[in-house]
Amino acid sequence: MAYQVNGSRVEWNPTAARLRELAEQMPNSQVTEFGNVAVKARVDSRSTRSTYLVDDATNSRGQTITREEFNRIAALQDAYIAAQHMVVVDGYIGSDRNFRTRARLIMEAANANVAGMQRQLYYPVGDDYDSAAWEPDTTVIYTPNLAAPGYPNDRIIAVDLASNVTRVLNSDYFGESKKGGLRMWNNIVYERGGLALHAGCKVVPLDGENKTIIIVGLSGTGKTTTTFTTQLGSKPAQDDFIALMPGGRVHTTENGCFAKTFGLDPRYEPAIYHATTQPDAYLENVSVDENGKVDFFDTSYTKNGRTTWPFSYVKPWTDEIQPAQFLLILNRNENIVPAVARLDRTQTAAYFMLGETTGTSAGGKDEEGKFLRVPGTNPFFPRDMADMGNRMLELLDSHEIQAFVLNTGRVGGGDDHSGSKKVTIPISSAVVQGIVEGTIEWTVDPDFGYEVATSVPGVDDLEVLQPRLLYARQDRMDEHDAMVARLKRERTEFLGSFPGLDESLVKSLG
Repeated sequence: MAYQVNGSRVEWNPTAARLRELAEQMPNSQVTEFGNVAVKARVDSRSTRSTYLVDDATNSRGQTITREEFNRIAALQDAYIAAQHMVVVDGYIGSDRNFRTRARLIMEAANANVAGMQRQLYYPVGDDYDSAAWEPDTTVIYTPNLAAPGYPNDRIIAVDLASNVTRVLNSDYFGESKKGGLRMWNNIVYERGGLALHAGCKVVPLDGENKTIIIVGLSGTGKTTTTFTTQLGSKPAQDDFIALMPGGRVHTTENGCFAKTFGLDPRYEPAIYHATTQPDAYLENVSVDENGKVDFFDTSYTKNGRTTWPFSYVKPWTDEIQPAQFLLILNRNENIVPAVARLDRTQTAAYFMLGETTGTSAGGKDEEGKFLRVPGTNPFFPRDMADMGNRMLELLDSHEIQAFVLNTGRVGGGDDHSGSKKVTIPISSAVVQGIVEGTIEWTVDPDFGYEVATSVPGVDDLEVLQPRLLYARQDRMDEHDAMVARLKRERTEFLGSFPGLDESLVKSLG
């Protein structure tokens, strides 16, 4: 039975034009030089510390609340909604008629930009849509202007996997709408025998075949950039989440893109820049002056500026997606992780579970700049993390996938270290092309047992491919060796902290 919306005024599935009209009425919105709407939200990132799962509907070891407390929050929110002007947006997560799920967002009209952005990401309902008969599989009920006293920042994202209802109180950040539905969808995919991956997907035509690449990465690691950067006429198929099913089958989720805008430059990311500057794109927490001039490099408010737009702007892959052949695990690092490393089966599951990267503004101030390990680079997996690693092993057994770790950061230190080197977008692009064409030459790394590149067409700096050489040239081998020992110890301890995780993953780290 679908949740009954009892606001004082409810608009069902309003058009994009109507949501744009409501968004322009918001006091914290303005029209930019591009003719699109920019909104400065009170909240500038996801609220991880305020996110709780209902304890009787999950085996997660993360933050939980009782069923009784969820019901109290629900009653508080329902009483508030009764006096509010609300909008309801219905659509699908996924386009495959045999796999898609019905999704609903119930949103305060006072924050209509969130509804407008979500409408761009849902696949649309058909001509036979009937709001009274629509039974959503996932529902996000969102009241940005209702506080939740007693929770961090008086804010709560309460997730009930039994009913697949998420209640968001006191956040006006769009990411809580987008991830609210996808978090519940994660569980749906798992129960169907697959695994939801926080990943982009692209298809590369080569020698009469269409090569499918999955790009896994925490927000801010370059997942979107890697997905949209073109090699050999490649086309993006999905930007942020996919379902990987037995046999390597891939299902997409969203009809639009939610991309970071910090440092957006048409020279390096022309497709994303083009889409972001279209009149119907939405901007969130992007710097805009009183004349509507946009500055993608100004971070005085936040680095986590965002945009949504229809996927059609980047000319996506629209044909059938072949089973995945390549898996790229992104790691924005600053030390001894090479630009690319090739993994065997158990190493793939292990490094997938390690989910190593340097945190960005997408995770808020608690994560930005800190070294993180997020299993599967998926902070939205609402189950015990051992389920994720073990399911990945099962999927790798069902279909051969070549897997790699890609460092999208630096080697040899941060950007304040004079001896360090940046792994640039052109380097990463050359690596991806070399992977698809099979033109990279490899050797076994003496420290970690994976393979590192000895030659990549288009990359003339061996030190970004083998950081050990950089440290040796700079007489920093003591620092290098200490880091190797520390990483091995920490990685083993981290994977060992998940009861029930297949022991082969831990052993694969050497």
